[in-house]
Amino acid sequence: MSLTLLSNGILTTVQDLGRYGARRYGINPGGAMDTKAVRLINILLGNDENEAVLEMHYPAPQIRFDEDVIFSLGGGEFGAALNDSPVGNWRPVFARKGDVLKFAEKRSGTRCYLALKGGFATEKWLGSAATNLKARMGGYQGRALKKDDILEYSEQETEDGSARQIPVTDHQFPFRVSFNLVPRYSAFPTVRVIPGAEYELLSEETRRGFVEQSFKIGLQSDRMGFRLAGKPLKLEKPHEFISSAVSFGTIQLLPDGQLIILMADHQTTGGYPRLAHIISEDLPLVGQLGANDGIGFHVVDINQAEDLVLDFERELNFLKLGVNLGAPASCRQ
Repeated sequence: MSLTLLSNGILTTVQDLGRYGARRYGINPGGAMDTKAVRLINILLGNDENEAVLEMHYPAPQIRFDEDVIFSLGGGEFGAALNDSPVGNWRPVFARKGDVLKFAEKRSGTRCYLALKGGFATEKWLGSAATNLKARMGGYQGRALKKDDILEYSEQETEDGSARQIPVTDHQFPFRVSFNLVPRYSAFPTVRVIPGAEYELLSEETRRGFVEQSFKIGLQSDRMGFRLAGKPLKLEKPHEFISSAVSFGTIQLLPDGQLIILMADHQTTGGYPRLAHIISEDLPLVGQLGANDGIGFHVVDINQAEDLVLDFERELNFLKLGVNLGAPASCRQ
């Protein structure tokens, strides 16, 4: 069973939640820029939450389903339509053989995700299907997808063995992920951070500047890092640093006083001061930003960050339970 890309899209790759356990070899985790979206739409379809998905940017590709399939979209809202009939994010959608999925306009966010029930049949590298464009490994031959690519997927089944018997209206199932679980995307979010190892080396004035001013995502930004433009910051005194571990969401201070947020394809170590780390609850908000979007920061402590994670995981477990029971408790109209 397969689908075919009828057009390229600006950058479409196969991603999952990342490639872990290989940082000691200098191999970064990579994976989706918005992991929360990936987890939600996979769980909604009854998949393992780490199942491979398509990460799409706008303009997104046109996709033809060559067999019956159940899919779900999440993340950015690109005005999706199946055979010119609008379909929404965060709900299962049933497509028949020959149906074409198109994206009409970018309404919010920068990255839209497509998951299929049963998942894609993709090769894995070091236990992950995430596409590493630099290493040219993982995903679909380690590269961005292009026109006429054919992607295989698992056979679709329902309880009676026939996807055609599923009751849907205009292709869509009559339930969706609860709004409580969906990230509150914005083109100018204020995200919460915990102080980094070098945060205390900032002067009091510079710390105020970090949290009181807004920053703009620069044009020289990609999956490795977002360069920010704002009033330059500086350390209270000059320091020499050795390379230290960094992660997705680490905010570094560059020599010119500007900041960079390390993103999904970040390097494993870095020698610039680590001012702060974006908490995992807010990383999806940053992962949906693009050039010229804005961002602000609010400092919280590690206990607050952990409480937010626990709250989300608790709600996520309700979604899993509902999907497993066939009557989603955390899926609402």
